[in-house]
Amino acid sequence: MAIVLESKKLVKTYGNLHAIRNVDLLFKDNIIYGLLGPNGAGKTTLMDMLSGGLFPSDGTIKVQEEVLKKGDTPKGMCYVREKNIHFPRLKVSEILRVASPFYENWDWAFTKELLQLFDVNPNKKISQLSRGAQSLVGNIIGLASRAPITLFDEPVLGLDVIMREQFYNVLLRDYADHPRTIILSTHLLDEISKIVEEIYILHTGSILLNESMEVIRSKAHIVSGKPAALKDFLSNKNILNIENYGNIEVASVFDEISDTEKRDSQKLDISIAGMSLQKLFTDLVEGVRKHD
Repeated sequence: MAIVLESKKLVKTYGNLHAIRNVDLLFKDNIIYGLLGPNGAGKTTLMDMLSGGLFPSDGTIKVQEEVLKKGDTPKGMCYVREKNIHFPRLKVSEILRVASPFYENWDWAFTKELLQLFDVNPNKKISQLSRGAQSLVGNIIGLASRAPITLFDEPVLGLDVIMREQFYNVLLRDYADHPRTIILSTHLLDEISKIVEEIYILHTGSILLNESMEVIRSKAHIVSGKPAALKDFLSNKNILNIENYGNIEVASVFDEISDTEKRDSQKLDISIAGMSLQKLFTDLVEGVRKHD
């Protein structure tokens, strides 16, 4: 797979504040990525730099193998910002007409389908829309653009759970028919785990983890049992965190557990279950704090 977007040693500072710290990213074509982390982790700053809207303090960004220079607008990219309302007095239909010429793959039939699906009135002014409906207008642009590289920054802000599911479902359906590189930035870790193929977890401007969801599902475990049995069973494993509940300990483990080890765990009265992405993130962050 070709590399379509990458950064090396990316840094962004504001005075003494380090918003982004030596971040290396690599995005290949036709993969859905998640850029995950809590509010304030640096996700929007990073997305702004990747899209050319903000110039890094240090480091390089390449789009389609070309170094992104100050003032450049990356070709073949659509960036849907968290705060994407630049023309509040325009109607939705007018915003779509303004946006469409920038994207050679724009699909008007799909645009109309999305307006109906998301129940967005094209005759309303942007300023008259709720926060959720404004998010949907940005999402319609991102989806209908069919840009080879599409970035969504917090695309489901203001949306209820039903509408969020609709967005995820239509994104996956259209991606299946029209593969491209999609990067979703969000703090809703568990929701996005069903959609993305590879993730970057960001915390205080640094990458804590970059891994495929396939690997995460095979390595992220919650292991519980009596302390003595657990200590022996996990002696050679990467333990992120251990919590004590009376005579039972519960360990967060990020490591492979073989079928043989799983069979052995039953004899030791040890339980093994999958770990949620949110729990993995929480324990990774807690580990960083303990070492700071």
